[in-house]
Amino acid sequence: MNFIVTTDSGCDLPYSLLKERDIIPFPIKYELDGKVHEDTMLHEDCRRFYDDMRKGAVPKTSQINIMEFVDFWRPIAERGLPIVHVCLGSGISGTYDNGLTAVELLNEQLPEAQIHLVDSTLASVGYGMLALKAADMRDENKTPEECVEWLNENKSKINTYYTTSDLTYLYRSGRVSRTGMMIARALNINPILKLDLEGHLKVIEKVRGRKNTIKRIHEIVDEVVLNPEEQVLYICHSDIPEEAREFGEGLKTQFGFKDVYYTYIGMTIGSHAGPGLMAAFFYGKPRTMKDK
Repeated sequence: MNFIVTTDSGCDLPYSLLKERDIIPFPIKYELDGKVHEDTMLHEDCRRFYDDMRKGAVPKTSQINIMEFVDFWRPIAERGLPIVHVCLGSGISGTYDNGLTAVELLNEQLPEAQIHLVDSTLASVGYGMLALKAADMRDENKTPEECVEWLNENKSKINTYYTTSDLTYLYRSGRVSRTGMMIARALNINPILKLDLEGHLKVIEKVRGRKNTIKRIHEIVDEVVLNPEEQVLYICHSDIPEEAREFGEGLKTQFGFKDVYYTYIGMTIGSHAGPGLMAAFFYGKPRTMKDK
């Protein structure tokens, strides 16, 4: 290997897949009912997590701090290989900035350490896709510099569209006003959300009715997807597996994606969104700032 790939558990890929691809994840911590837990990246733990939320639990998350990064990277850097770390987007979290400071601090202790930090501008499986691509390039004997250049040039091509029929949890986490939640509930309004170029999560449309919402997402995907027959569509969800599968198979049938990969939204995003969210991730036309 020319370099080592690292990321964190917020990438929402199962631990088994990351282990298979030799990608090392940092387990993000979250608090539930006064106890601190680590994200195990296991789907059975995700199901229990969302069951707890349905019973009224309100989890809290915190970004990876500077010393956690240093302690995570030090033993990896001591192997003597460069590190390419794919990070949760800076438009959503301060994790990336903490990572930059941690790199400076670690270089004071290990001057030979080479850590390349990539601001994914993405959340969830979006930066999981970048981590998988980094592993592909590592296995192709690309240099870390070539890998980072490709990721930075192509990360804007990863498109994502989220929707949920229940804004209760977004309201609890302060992402939606109480008035907005009540109006959406009364009128059966489902938001469609996306990430802009810098990685800020934006509501781009509000559609009445679940079926109309899915139909509208299909229309949007049709406008932006590129070469679906050459790529895997990634569908993630917060404990609505049947609905997510219907969503993914519908997109695969209409656009001819090579395959569909289904996974759970983990604790990092799930703590704020709650059960009932699902999202599609795929390569397409570059994201823009026009919806900001």
